[in-house]
Amino acid sequence: MNKNANLLNNANRGAGQVHANPVAITLFFLFLLAATIGAIVMGSRGVRAEVVIVYFFALFLIGFYLLFAVKVASQWKKAVVLRLGKFHGLFGPGLFWVIPVIDGISNWIDHRVMVTPFSAEKTLTKDTVPVDVDAVLFWVVWDGQKAALEVADYRVAIAWAAQTALREIIGQMSLADILVGRAKMDADLQKIIDERTTPWGVTVQSVEIRDVVIPQDLEDAMSRQAQAERERQARVILGESEKQIADSFAEASKAYHNNPTALHLRAMNMLFEGLKEKGALVIVPSSAVDTMNLGGLSGMVALAERETPK
Repeated sequence: MNKNANLLNNANRGAGQVHANPVAITLFFLFLLAATIGAIVMGSRGVRAEVVIVYFFALFLIGFYLLFAVKVASQWKKAVVLRLGKFHGLFGPGLFWVIPVIDGISNWIDHRVMVTPFSAEKTLTKDTVPVDVDAVLFWVVWDGQKAALEVADYRVAIAWAAQTALREIIGQMSLADILVGRAKMDADLQKIIDERTTPWGVTVQSVEIRDVVIPQDLEDAMSRQAQAERERQARVILGESEKQIADSFAEASKAYHNNPTALHLRAMNMLFEGLKEKGALVIVPSSAVDTMNLGGLSGMVALAERETPK
């Protein structure tokens, strides 16, 4: 709850700011300075005191009027002006005038793209799994009149609309869909929030899910499940490899079928490869010794190695 309160405080920040106007302040002090200097000069020349007082207060009132009448709006802002409590118009950007007392600026509308972070804590999914989801909302005011008149505080309203929409979407999706279907979740959120904010003169440009946090116990269970799945796939791949090797051996055995000479040559090659390494020990089945005359062959190989000069 503290996190949500901070987000709403950030949304409120800037909604009721008092905009200082250096232009109006400068004009006020210039008229005040002109009134003071003019009164001093007129007094030194013997002008009547009544005229001097009227001159001073006339310039002072003009400067005081300009202090409250002259307004300046930044390039990205517009002022919502109410005249005697009724909507008068949107003014800005740049320099504009208002009538003090009669006109009042109820709000300053920022037409830049705004960013609002929001979250849903301990929200149950469709398969009753509590999750914490953080997201970011990008929105812009396209109608300042509606934003100022149709809703009390459009920034807070947008933050709450985004949070309730996020909770609604989470309740309609399973945990697996949330983890793998963030793009669809972003699109659904954007559609729901945009439908709620359009009457306020606000359009939603995009919604992005930043993070999905699940309970630690469930995270450990999912990790073990993923590890078991990888081990199963490894065993399946190993079994497929053994099958392919057996098929290859079966195909190769056809070349030696009814061809004892080729089989003997293959045996001699295998024996030679095994004995040419010094210190090698070759275990040959007795049936192979009898059928392929491997005993004589091994003796010939040993004799050849002994006669070979070092």
